[in-house]
Amino acid sequence: MADMSDVVSFSAALRTRSRTAHSTSEHAGFMADLMSGVGTRDDYVALVVQHWFIYDALEAAAERMRVDPVASVFLSDKLTRLPALEADLDFLLGPDWRETVTPLPTTEAYVARIRRVAATWPGGFVAHHYTRYLGDLSGGQYIGRLMQHRYGFDTNGIGFYLFGDIADPEGFKNVYREQLDAAPWDDDEKERVIDEVLVAYRFNTELFEDLARAKAAQIA
Repeated sequence: MADMSDVVSFSAALRTRSRTAHSTSEHAGFMADLMSGVGTRDDYVALVVQHWFIYDALEAAAERMRVDPVASVFLSDKLTRLPALEADLDFLLGPDWRETVTPLPTTEAYVARIRRVAATWPGGFVAHHYTRYLGDLSGGQYIGRLMQHRYGFDTNGIGFYLFGDIADPEGFKNVYREQLDAAPWDDDEKERVIDEVLVAYRFNTELFEDLARAKAAQIA
């Protein structure tokens, strides 16, 4: 196995190796429809619901990881999304939304994976943390603005995409990548982390496929 440190930084290798999976996920049919205007407000709400289950698991895992010397470096309260997601769902579905929402099969599997790796493997937790939050600070910012414009939201309904405590998202991401490069992982562990990032992207792609199937079933 080649020593990645001899060629490029770990964070750069991670971005390069996951680029195709990232592109596949963001161009999945459900998400492509939502971004192009073919999708509906209800489709957007369905996505927010699934995000709530995912971030509930991820942020519970983050609390457990605060005592881990490696994973804790990546944690920041500025990233916390669960309160914003809950406020969005209050606005989009009303105060009783918890009684009506259910996770899709892929979401259940995704949540189980997050919980499992967070219980036993800090690097795996970081892989999921990286995939979600750096995506939210990157393409997620465009998605939020687009949904805001398309559905006439002010800040209610898109709070998930608003990182009010991060004045410089690009700078924040750069620091995060520096932390990835400084993580005390050998080459084998770096490969494992990259593989887990690819798993996270696959879950994202399969979630969009699940959402499309659920929508088709409602129409049929």
